[in-house]
Amino acid sequence: MQTASRTALRSLIDTLTEIDERWSGPEWNLHSEEDVAVSHRALMHILEASMVGFFEQDAARPDLRRITTPSRKLTGDNPDAVYFDAPLSAQYRYVLHGSMHGASYFSLTIEEGTAEGHMASNSAGVINDTEMLVADDGSFTLYIGGEPRARNWLSLTPDASRLTTRHYFEHEQPAALDPAMEPRMRIECLDVQPPATSPTDASVASNITRVTNVLRSRTLEMPPLANSSPPPFVALTPNEFPAPIKPGDFGFAATDAHYSMAPFFLGPDQALIIRGRWPTCRFANLCLWNRFQQTLDYRSREVSINRAQTVTEKDGSFRLIVAHQNPGVANWLDTEGQPFGLMFWRFFLAEGEVVTPTCEVVKLSEVDSTV
Repeated sequence: MQTASRTALRSLIDTLTEIDERWSGPEWNLHSEEDVAVSHRALMHILEASMVGFFEQDAARPDLRRITTPSRKLTGDNPDAVYFDAPLSAQYRYVLHGSMHGASYFSLTIEEGTAEGHMASNSAGVINDTEMLVADDGSFTLYIGGEPRARNWLSLTPDASRLTTRHYFEHEQPAALDPAMEPRMRIECLDVQPPATSPTDASVASNITRVTNVLRSRTLEMPPLANSSPPPFVALTPNEFPAPIKPGDFGFAATDAHYSMAPFFLGPDQALIIRGRWPTCRFANLCLWNRFQQTLDYRSREVSINRAQTVTEKDGSFRLIVAHQNPGVANWLDTEGQPFGLMFWRFFLAEGEVVTPTCEVVKLSEVDSTV
């Protein structure tokens, strides 16, 4: 029997095959057995995220779901952050009850273009905790859509389709590893809805198609980094950071942060020394990712660093070491032995100039002498 859901499932299977044949291969600059294996791991994480966040969603009855975890990494996850998202529609009004939960920074961003599982085309609204009324215990209530309110309100554009919440923490241990750091929040549609209809052939087919779109948009529709025209906060030259800038309405970006990203490329006996100074801001850190924008293993390695974790010099500056082996000095970031990866800075609500960190490649044995 040929059904709509069966047709959608076959399309999903065909898409997985195409991803394996194209995205996990030379067309995306993947040539080694290890390259292919890592791409398949990334694909499984994307598949899990698509099932958790997109397979069954209802903008009339949304719920907040965690986007990334220590075992579900995609789209530039962060050991110091906990992210949630939920579907939205401009035809409804919503209220979100949440808490700062001790975070250094909180924001809620409205995304456009995601209704059918595609990557966000742009951000269509943002509010952070400095712009909100927050109770002494850290709790807050946000209204989304409907009539304007003086405080704690965000409008919905006609194409608004998803919200993303961000809690950033600056602790000595990664917040993403600690279940106690997961904020308790809930979202409600303020417009009374009839009971949800039972699943049908058409609705299941639509849900499967949305999963397919998530997979395709995050693989086959993403050009290889070396062949792309990246935003100005992204460098293609290894071991050299561009000036940190705000991303504007770039999809899935936080509009009130400064970003800077560059590849690292190191030989087996080399180390990258990064020098800089933390700006005055609400949150800042540096993360190491693989080429698929997944953090390296922060369960058992130090692959990111925030201000609470940084040993600074007497003048307040810092020296970070990116290396394959422990150089025996403070502020080491572990590459897992990977010769290539990505380095990503975030600076939230920075005051004044955000100085561009500088890089120097040296022999690992020379690290201690470069103080």
